[in-house]
Amino acid sequence: MTKPTHQTGVEKVERGIRYAIVAVFLVGLRRRKLAAVVNAVISLLGTYVPSVVERLCGVEFRPWQRVYIESAMFTHSVGMLGPYDDVWWWDHLTHTHSASILAGFVHVVARRRGRDPNTRVLAVVVCLGLLWELVELAIHTGAERLDIDPVLVSYGHEDTAWDLVFNLVGALLVLVFGDRFLDNLASAAE
Repeated sequence: MTKPTHQTGVEKVERGIRYAIVAVFLVGLRRRKLAAVVNAVISLLGTYVPSVVERLCGVEFRPWQRVYIESAMFTHSVGMLGPYDDVWWWDHLTHTHSASILAGFVHVVARRRGRDPNTRVLAVVVCLGLLWELVELAIHTGAERLDIDPVLVSYGHEDTAWDLVFNLVGALLVLVFGDRFLDNLASAAE
């Protein structure tokens, strides 16, 4: 006989996020939107990152930190079904959210190594943001040439500039609040 397991509120939220991403996958299949399908698969895998990091690095995320990371996967995958095109602020939200996760990672690593995270956070977010935009453009251009649905969409120079601005917003949020909200990860025993 197996013991019944008690599921915490956070575990229920995490499960809900995963189910919602699976729903995006299924809607993407039904609509034949390759971009939604591919991004849903990657997003679903991304929801397991906190658990993997906890096991590999010997840290423990706070419940809200887990949901914060996983909800970024959800907002991105949902965006592929239309909000990126139809909701003017959706792309800004997802770039800020994703960049703050990257910035948080850099912040934690720098603090754990006894380094000042400020320049490192900004440098990594700017450089990887530029690299992401180049990859997005290359994938979009390649898909157009092959006459297939691109899994990432580039909306032009103005959109790229705004993406980089909101990446910086995410980085600045971590620079301002990182020591307060990431202290459990930054000070964890190695």
